[in-house]
Amino acid sequence: MKRLLLVLALVLAAGQAHGEALPGWAPEEVRAVAAHGPWPPAPVRDPSNRVSGNPAAAALGRHLFEEPRLSPGRQVTCGDCHQAGRDWGDGRARGFGTVELDRRTLSLWNVGYRHWFGWDGSADSLWMQSLRPLLDAREMASSAPAIATLLRGDKGLACGYERAFGEPPGEDDEKLLVDAAKALAAFQQTLVTPRTPFDDFRDALVAGDRAALQRYPVGAQRGLKLFVGRGNCATCHFGPLFTNGEFGDIGIPFFVRPGEVDSGRHGGIARLGDSSFNRLGRHSDDVSDAASTRTRHVEAQHRNFGEFRVPGLRQAGRTGPYMHDGSLATLEDVVEHYSTVSPDRLHSDGVPLVRPLGLSAHESADLVAFLRTLDVEAPALPPPPPLCP
Repeated sequence: MKRLLLVLALVLAAGQAHGEALPGWAPEEVRAVAAHGPWPPAPVRDPSNRVSGNPAAAALGRHLFEEPRLSPGRQVTCGDCHQAGRDWGDGRARGFGTVELDRRTLSLWNVGYRHWFGWDGSADSLWMQSLRPLLDAREMASSAPAIATLLRGDKGLACGYERAFGEPPGEDDEKLLVDAAKALAAFQQTLVTPRTPFDDFRDALVAGDRAALQRYPVGAQRGLKLFVGRGNCATCHFGPLFTNGEFGDIGIPFFVRPGEVDSGRHGGIARLGDSSFNRLGRHSDDVSDAASTRTRHVEAQHRNFGEFRVPGLRQAGRTGPYMHDGSLATLEDVVEHYSTVSPDRLHSDGVPLVRPLGLSAHESADLVAFLRTLDVEAPALPPPPPLCP
């Protein structure tokens, strides 16, 4: 970050020395846009997962991701809900496992960079989050003995396990269940979105490349100015991932069905603390214990009721519908929501971050035009490598 600010300062100083400024962009706007890059970020490793970043574990995770035998009756795979052809979502308003679920399926793009997982943050690691659908009776409805038996009994999976973890599958069923989730996490960490038209514009803006700036649509530039300026969108959607990684109340109803509510982050914190699979438990591989700090100190507050994840915006135009309940169908609907939301619909007793923007039709169209420059057609995933060549 220090290096980025130094480069930016030199660019701005060079422009001032020649009596010039970047066309249509104030220095504070350039700084705000620069904070959303560069892309892609450096790979991250999860210290609570000893096979994080291990190619052999990612290969095993890729095979498990498409393995129907993880679900009794071979009904559901991870890939049924997180489809590569749908940008690692399912395109549904509500997810579907063995039955319809209460929330929309989150895309897995850039999931390895998060520190809380799920709409409510009820998991503090990607491997813990990967356990939930395996065991949930409404999703894959599996169990530790079933998954352990599969890993021990299938020759290819057993070989892949040994390559990833350095030993054959043992007799501890719960350990094998967690190791399967850690391999799934290692694969999911490889799902990083490609560079987008926004990234090219952002880099050109930082470099003062006037010719490259001209290639970015004018409407998208106006929308980006709204995003980092009057719209105040970057308060929650900031940084290269376009998210603060936390949770907020934006006035979306939290009723699941008549008489039943989704408590969001409030309930998620409770479930995180009650689980034996969190970073404070015996299955974490972080010997330094540093990765457990957030978990150790997180505490549910009344304001967390009705808060849900602030999602990243990369590939947002390709991963609708939107909100935790899939209640908004298009990006245009999302912008309309923020333009007209009533403060009376906010459930939190904290300081509200959302206010009606009162956008004109042209401003709304510009904001959508900008958001679509965060989308790109991703290259097809190559076939999975053999577990034991």
